[in-house]
Amino acid sequence: MEKLRIMSVFGTRPEAIKMAPLVKELAGRAEIEAICCVTAQHRQMLDSVMNVFSLKADWDLDIMTPKQTLSTITSKCLIGMDGAVDALKPDMILVHGDTSTTFAGALSAFYHKVKVGHVEAGLRTYDKYSPYPEEMNRKLVTAIADLYFCPTENNRRNLAQEGVTEGVFVTGNTVIDALKTTVRKDFVFTTDILKQLSYEEKKIVLVTCHRRENYGQTMEDIMSALAEIARSHSDVELVYPVHLSPVVQECAKRYLGGIANVHLTAPLDAGEMHNLMARCYLVLTDSGGLQEEAPALGKPVLVLRRETERPEAVEAGTVKLAGVVKEDILSMTHQLLTDDKAYAAMAHAVNPYGDGKACERIADAILWHYGRGGKPEDFTAQ
Repeated sequence: MEKLRIMSVFGTRPEAIKMAPLVKELAGRAEIEAICCVTAQHRQMLDSVMNVFSLKADWDLDIMTPKQTLSTITSKCLIGMDGAVDALKPDMILVHGDTSTTFAGALSAFYHKVKVGHVEAGLRTYDKYSPYPEEMNRKLVTAIADLYFCPTENNRRNLAQEGVTEGVFVTGNTVIDALKTTVRKDFVFTTDILKQLSYEEKKIVLVTCHRRENYGQTMEDIMSALAEIARSHSDVELVYPVHLSPVVQECAKRYLGGIANVHLTAPLDAGEMHNLMARCYLVLTDSGGLQEEAPALGKPVLVLRRETERPEAVEAGTVKLAGVVKEDILSMTHQLLTDDKAYAAMAHAVNPYGDGKACERIADAILWHYGRGGKPEDFTAQ
C-alpha cells in the first residue's frame, strides 16, 4: 500500500511553532510521507523556528518582500502553491489557524481538488475585523476544509453552530506538544539581556504587541500603559521582543526606549521565547498563541485586545481580557503585581488546551479518514 502524502503548509513563526511537532509526528508514521512546504510569509522569524525544531522544507515559496500587504501575501502564496502542489502531488494539505498563508494554502488545495485538514479549527470572535484578517481567514478555511482538528470542545461547538459536524475532531492544541520539546530547566539563553536578568529577584513581565487591529491610537495607548507600568514598579523588568513591523518598531521605541527596566529585544526564537515564558512572572500580550502557551507553564496572561477567540482560558481563569484602554491595563496589571491571592488564582488554574498528545490524535485521525486505523478519542480537559 502506498504511503499517504500529507503536506503541511505554513509561513509564519506562530504557525511554524504549532506545526513543527505535527510534521515530526507525521514523519514518524510508517503509513505517511510527511512533506513540508513553507511560504516564508515571515522569513527571518520562520527560519528561527525551523532551526529550533531541526526542520527542513521540501518546498520554499520565499514570498516575503518589504512592505508586503495582505493582497501581495495572499496572491504570491496562491500562485506559488501551484508549483508545489503540481510537483509534490499531496493526498492532503494541512494548514494551520488563520493566517494569509493558511487561507491561500486551503484555496490552492481546493483549486487542485486536494483534501484539506485544518489544524486549530473552530476559533471564532464573530467580529470579522477583529482579529483582522484572521477571523475571516479561518471562516473561509472552514468552508473549504474536509477535516477539522479543534483544540477544544468549544471550538467544535462553534463549527456545529455553522453546520459543520462531519470530520471534526477535538485534539487539544499542538503548541502544548511543542512546549515539551523546547522548555528545559538547563536551557541556556543566547540573547545578552536574557542571560543577565535576575529571574529570582525581579518580576519579569513578558510583553508582545503587534496585531494590525491595534495599530494607531490603540497601540499608542498600550505602549503608554507599558511605560507607566515599568516606571511605577521598580521590582519589574519588562521584556518586549518587538515585532519586525515598522509600525510596531517605531511605536515601541518612541514610548519605551530609554526606560531602564524595559528591554526591547529582537524577535526571539521559539526556544528562547518559551524558556523566557517559563521563567517570567506575568504575560501581557495581544497574541493568540501565548494565551495557550503561558497557562501551560503556569503564567497568568492579560490579553491586550477587546475580545478573544480563546474563551476557554478566560473561563478556566488562566487568562483575563485587559482590553486596550490604558487605565484598565494599568489596574489589572497592578493587581497581579501586588495581590498574591489574585496572582495565585490565575497561575494555578487548569490549562484547558491540551495534554501534549494533539499531534498524535491528528495523525491518527488522518489515518482513520483514509481507512488505515481506528478513530482517535477526543481530548477532554480535566
